[in-house]
Amino acid sequence: MITCCLHSQFSTTSFLHSKRRTELKFDLLKSNTWQDLSSHDSLKNICDRLGQLNCRMSWQHSTRVQALVIKCDQPQNADLPRYYSRREKKPFPIPIVELRRAARERVKNRKNLPRMPIPPPKIGLVVVRLIPLAYRVLNARITLINNLKKLLKVMPVNACKWCNEIHVGPVGHPFKSCTGPNSSMRKGVHEWGEPVLEDILVPVEAYHMYDRLGKRITHEERFSVPRIPAVVELCIQAGVDLPEYPTKRRRKPIVRIGKKEFVDADESDLPDPDLEAPKPEILAEIPDSEIVPPSSKEDIALLAEETLQAWEEMRIGAKRLMKMYPVRTCGYCPEVHVGPTGHKAQNCGAHKHQQRNGQHGWQTAILDDLIPPKYVWHVPDVNHPMVRELRNFYGQAPAVVELCIQAGATVPEQYKPTMRFDVGVPTDVREAEMVV
Repeated sequence: MITCCLHSQFSTTSFLHSKRRTELKFDLLKSNTWQDLSSHDSLKNICDRLGQLNCRMSWQHSTRVQALVIKCDQPQNADLPRYYSRREKKPFPIPIVELRRAARERVKNRKNLPRMPIPPPKIGLVVVRLIPLAYRVLNARITLINNLKKLLKVMPVNACKWCNEIHVGPVGHPFKSCTGPNSSMRKGVHEWGEPVLEDILVPVEAYHMYDRLGKRITHEERFSVPRIPAVVELCIQAGVDLPEYPTKRRRKPIVRIGKKEFVDADESDLPDPDLEAPKPEILAEIPDSEIVPPSSKEDIALLAEETLQAWEEMRIGAKRLMKMYPVRTCGYCPEVHVGPTGHKAQNCGAHKHQQRNGQHGWQTAILDDLIPPKYVWHVPDVNHPMVRELRNFYGQAPAVVELCIQAGATVPEQYKPTMRFDVGVPTDVREAEMVV
């Protein structure tokens, strides 16, 4: 019986593959090790040695299976926003199927519950808590414009003479991506020239509404109603008072007399509004003739940081205002309208506009429709020109962000994925061909 146990233990150890295990197995088989001991003591000693062997190998096995975690300070790469051609319609911010499902859930959850209060903009009032935010957004836009005018005096920027593409750097990029007139004759090569402010900060205009709940602008009124920057119109509807653009301010909610008809409430019992009440200060744009560029590198870096901060403040503030004051955009063209419903002007010139008689296809706008971030190529090293064959290794960033970064500003975290900071750019084409 003892012999059978010994053979079973030895057969177990014979399956071990490690060299160390093999040496220990042969040590157990040596007869001179326990020659002075009885068969029972020898069996007990062998079992103890085998137990120590199993514990040791189990510890070594547990240390081998530990996972190797590689940490990266930079976020992973992210694709740029998709480019839609003129023949494609913009997608809805939220699919129609999701909107219908959310509406059914909302009706189901609110059953046998009191109706929720109507938001102030839908009954003609202004959200008081958002008025300071509207003034900050407007001042941030003016600060951004003034600082960009100063940076354009000292930073090299190139703009194509035939298309709307720009490049931030001493020389233009070598990519053949021009889509302007006669681009086929030039084989897509850009012709670089001096830029203007509108090349970096894309202007988006909208009709100014005296009454945001009034009648929709008709096609015959398209030239009589003034057009102003869409961000300014959003700030005016949110509570900013500009003397050159008057707007109607109600102090009582409207009275609905039908689904689409209403009358203003009687405000005769209210005291006269205080016209001399202090209001936040509004900055003024500096004329081009009075622009004084920064003189030192430290001043340029500080100006770039201030510009980038104004850009982020304007975008974040406008996004908050859009949640309360709806903004519409055309699904076929860049037209934007600030208000609950779009206008009726038949001035859409997008693909197949004849089938729609020039009418716009209004849908909910997103932040990039109101403040478009014009993406440009990110230059990893300004002293080394970009190589056309290494196009897939370069990232992109909004023109304002790229300009401020090259001027000395810190890179914001939200733009690092599209700028591809964690991608190593090969030194030449031969090295790029070896990349798997």
